Amino acid sequence: MALIGYARVSSVGQSLEIQQDKLKHCDKLFEEKRSGTSDKRPRLKACLEYVQEGDILVVTRLDRLARSTLHLCQIAEELKRKRVDLQVLDQQISTTDATGRLLFNMLGAIAQFETEIRSERQMDGIEKAKARGIPFGRHKTLTPPQIVQLQATRQQGTTIRSLTKQYGVSKATVYRYLNDGAK
Repeated sequence: MALIGYARVSSVGQSLEIQQDKLKHCDKLFEEKRSGTSDKRPRLKACLEYVQEGDILVVTRLDRLARSTLHLCQIAEELKRKRVDLQVLDQQISTTDATGRLLFNMLGAIAQFETEIRSERQMDGIEKAKARGIPFGRHKTLTPPQIVQLQATRQQGTTIRSLTKQYGVSKATVYRYLNDGAK
């Protein structure tokens, strides 16, 4: 039996230090700096492949492990299939007994509910901001006069490659500006 730790922070700017300290008792630690919503979490995948029967997967909090209740259930099912238990330190959950398994499933559902509520509030805020005329998205690289100039230069036969170099933008951006002018 081995204790296998998994630590994750959402972005490169965040530190894994607190989780590392809490998981220092583990025999092996998998670490990742990726958003929980990302489907590409290679260290989590490696961790789940590494654990074997009798091991205990240790995380500091449930939200460090899964991005949704569905994802949490999928991970729990894989751990169950491999006969690996889960221990969540901050929420004092251990799937080694029936009470721990019940609490694990309840907290997973609550976490999903909180995520959905947060998302709904965020969308409400975005709609209100748009109604007030606050622009969203990336600011245009080129000014309106530069866009007109780019479009005129292209009509004169300048290549896309030359335009990308001249204006310092990507090929996709040049095409976007050209297509916006066609509307």
